Amino acid sequence: MSQITIRSDRKDDYKFYYKGEEVALGAGKIISIANGLDDVVLPTCAMKIINNLIVIKEDVKKGE
Repeated sequence: MSQITIRSDRKDDYKFYYKGEEVALGAGKIISIANGLDDVVLPTCAMKIINNLIVIKEDVKKGE
């Protein structure tokens, strides 16, 4: 993928790593990354992937 877009559907910030540095994606915000996922590390969470769009969802907590 040459370009990806990450959208947060969370109520709080989602932190991931880009080129080794921590980046905070604000709740409800969108970010585009021109060179795709090569330099991106996304911590495990609930997400949905549609073509070049990654939607970060709220974490699913068992028993709630």
